[in-house]
Amino acid sequence: MSLPTNLSYTEEHEWIEDRGEISRIGITEHAAGALGDIVFVQLPEVGDQIESGQACGELESTKSVSDLFAPVTGEVVAINESVVDDPAVVNADPYGEGWLIEVRVTETGATLTAQQYSELINE
Repeated sequence: MSLPTNLSYTEEHEWIEDRGEISRIGITEHAAGALGDIVFVQLPEVGDQIESGQACGELESTKSVSDLFAPVTGEVVAINESVVDDPAVVNADPYGEGWLIEVRVTETGATLTAQQYSELINE
């Protein structure tokens, strides 16, 4: 599994793409694989305030329901409607079309580099 090096990662298996004032957030390929086939995605609403480390959504798979933890604090400015309509997109392309939310960030929580995340999931 290759990890994009331009992203930051969390111990809860989210990724963050810093796009300046706005960050795009999703779950890692490792998380998507562990969940199995994702069948339902619940995301925060545009305008919601989320707080780093707190649950801000859910992903339901054929195996279980998992919380989506906010890796940043800020205001949700966009949600990916295509993953709400077709959750399988998260499994198919977790680092691309399967992104989940975009946030106007006021604070970023603890993050890992691609190398550090790789070491975490391969322990």
